[in-house]
Amino acid sequence: MNSYYAGYFDSDEPHFLESCSLCRKTLSLNSDIFMYRGDMAFCSQECRQEQIESDESKAKSWRETSSSSRSSLRKQSDTKDSVAGKTVRTETLVMA
Repeated sequence: MNSYYAGYFDSDEPHFLESCSLCRKTLSLNSDIFMYRGDMAFCSQECRQEQIESDESKAKSWRETSSSSRSSLRKQSDTKDSVAGKTVRTETLVMA
């Protein structure tokens, strides 16, 4: 199949508007294309919605993991050692 974007791009990778980002079905010039996040094209609302739900699930999982990591760091930072009558915090700082 000769791509209608071939004249614009010299790359071997297909252009994002050539196929559905989820099911890889070829997108036609004469059919609707459903976009998500600006550079993800989908053949149907169903494929687009499935991707949105997948992304939301991943984000929720990441937030929960991140939240539990912060909570455990907070517990570690609350542990204090006494050195020569002074309170010294011993902890590891993690920045993301």
